[in-house]
Amino acid sequence: MTAATVKSILIQALSSRYGLAEAGGIARVVLEDIFQVHRKPESVFVSEWTSAQTDDLQQIIRRLQAGEPVQYVVGTADFFGLVFQVNPAVLIPRQETEELVAWVLEHLRHIDTKNNLSLLDIGLGSGCIGITLKKKFPKLQLFGLEKSADARSVATRNAQRILGASADFRFQQGDILQTTGWHAFPDMDVIVSNPPYIPLAERELMPEHVLAHEPPLALFVSDADPLIFYRTIADFALEKLRPGGVLFFECNEFNAKEVAGLLTEKRFQDVVLKKDISGLDRMVRGFFPS
Repeated sequence: MTAATVKSILIQALSSRYGLAEAGGIARVVLEDIFQVHRKPESVFVSEWTSAQTDDLQQIIRRLQAGEPVQYVVGTADFFGLVFQVNPAVLIPRQETEELVAWVLEHLRHIDTKNNLSLLDIGLGSGCIGITLKKKFPKLQLFGLEKSADARSVATRNAQRILGASADFRFQQGDILQTTGWHAFPDMDVIVSNPPYIPLAERELMPEHVLAHEPPLALFVSDADPLIFYRTIADFALEKLRPGGVLFFECNEFNAKEVAGLLTEKRFQDVVLKKDISGLDRMVRGFFPS
């Protein structure tokens, strides 16, 4: 069977749910990541097509028709030029988070990188933030904290595969809200986090495929205190950041100003609220109080 035929089958099966353009994009990802077709499909045969592959294709179609994100179906997601393994234990890396990583990289490039700097990624998920930063700055001492054991396992596999089996990193399972575990971390130069920030009251506003497939632990926070993770991580940073150290957050555009205000109240210096490519307030940075 030609790759063009497989693509046509996929688009026909998925277009009623996703539309022609998105169905075509999904078909391309399936062809590349599952059937290893990396050229124009019109002239490529999927070699030695078998009945088992037909069964695989039908299962892929059923999962996609049910709304499962294609990244979970193929098991990988692209992020900042790297390929991360993903499954329903972790959030699918997003473009907005790439922008956060770019901002942290800009900071790292403007400070003395001759010394081994330490960075903590709180709420690892797939590990896309911390791993990407260490890939760009191999001397970075990388630490991570993740509440979910399954998510930490995903992050660890990604680190070993992307950074190399001998890479130096330490990913710890734990809850940042449990302050008794804070002593386990050394002092840091950079702390970065994309914590849960969607109030449960906004659950109904979320896309169906996100609610049905992505981990709620990484998405939602109590309506009673939607800034609890930002406040707690800021307090942690006040204890663990070295002088001159910096804290970076990804935020919900609806409460980003409140997060920036929180850091200002806690006397962080040079607090900056940064917009994403869509013009939404999505990132906050603050330096350790002098």
